[in-house]
Amino acid sequence: MKVSLIQMNSQPDVAGNLEQAEVLLRRAIQRDNPDLLVLPEHFDWAGGTAQQKIMAADSIPGGKAYEMLRMVARRHRVWIHAGSILERIAGQTQIFNTSVIFNDLGEEVGRYRKIHLFDITAPDGKAYLESATVARGKDLFVYEMHGLRIGCAICYDLRFSRLFDALASRQVDVIVLPAAFTLQTGKDHWEVLCRARAIEFQSYFVACGQWGSYSAANGETRSYYGNSMICDPWGQVVARASDGVGIITAHIDAARLRDVRLLIPMGAHREDFPKCRICPAFDTPSSDRTAAE
Repeated sequence: MKVSLIQMNSQPDVAGNLEQAEVLLRRAIQRDNPDLLVLPEHFDWAGGTAQQKIMAADSIPGGKAYEMLRMVARRHRVWIHAGSILERIAGQTQIFNTSVIFNDLGEEVGRYRKIHLFDITAPDGKAYLESATVARGKDLFVYEMHGLRIGCAICYDLRFSRLFDALASRQVDVIVLPAAFTLQTGKDHWEVLCRARAIEFQSYFVACGQWGSYSAANGETRSYYGNSMICDPWGQVVARASDGVGIITAHIDAARLRDVRLLIPMGAHREDFPKCRICPAFDTPSSDRTAAE
């Protein structure tokens, strides 16, 4: 299976972002003829104020981003893993950060709503409060394509190994992670985490990111890390984007998956841990332990 990743530089401009996405999708189809196209997180909208973000959210199905992708998938007979779209929910004040998957007939296969929301203060003091506008998803989603099982995650999910352990228990072969990693955290953690997830769960890891600067609230400029990459189940980076907007393409090799899993049969060795014996000293409230110390 051939996969193409679309690295974008989305802005608070829905029309401009959708035009950029469609141009790059068509370019990837013409150049590489992939089986699966992957877009980054927030490909339809990035930055702006919290209120602008909520106003930019669209309907799924029926919204502008949704219909553009459905048309491209159907016309070119290609699967699309639509990074994430801002999903409006009727009657709710918050939105969802949602991946939508289309098959090569332009039919929606399913969707995944981001579970772990990015509420941190970065090393430079800039605050990110995704939960102010986005509601948390609750369910995992796995789909099948060309004989492979593909699991879904989005951006900040990358840091939570239990999510990927749950996907591995569902025997996924590929994990697709659209992202908009910050430059500050990305330069230290992005590659390490992507390769680690591929190694520990013996899956291809397909990580498609935003790159470059964008306009945030109050005219503030923030930057994405980019470096979209595909890691094989041995943790080797088989494709990586350079700086800039662009496309990378690589093959997902079922034989490579089989060879790695035979060499180190982690699936057969993985154990559940239903019980944990706790030292009595740790069986008291943390405040009591602190006082005792």
